[in-house]
Amino acid sequence: QWQLVESGGGLVQPGGSLRLSCAASGFTLPRYAVGWFRQRPGKDREKVACISSDGEGTNYADSVRGRFTISRDNAKKLVYLQMNSLKLEDTAVYYCANAYDSVCRTSEYDYRNWGQGTQVTVSL
Repeated sequence: QWQLVESGGGLVQPGGSLRLSCAASGFTLPRYAVGWFRQRPGKDREKVACISSDGEGTNYADSVRGRFTISRDNAKKLVYLQMNSLKLEDTAVYYCANAYDSVCRTSEYDYRNWGQGTQVTVSL
């Protein structure tokens, strides 16, 4: 069974950092691009970052570029999202999902499997 599990969320003050992890089981994660998405309260889900299967290609939403870094360790079947300089507006449930192939896609409908999400709360 294909499964993705996120971890690493929590409560942090503005300006702080968190590193989220996405662990895969039941399939060959290195074959697929992986995206991190988030859903903020009262907002639609949005893609924040994506990384290609080989790790060579990445892209970021404008709102997080320069603060967040996506990376992957294919040997460990893990994908990370390092989040620095966190802001109040980064509060959201964060999800990882793998694409149908090796390259990053724009639409969330191009992502096949989703984790259950991990809560990130940025608060004073």
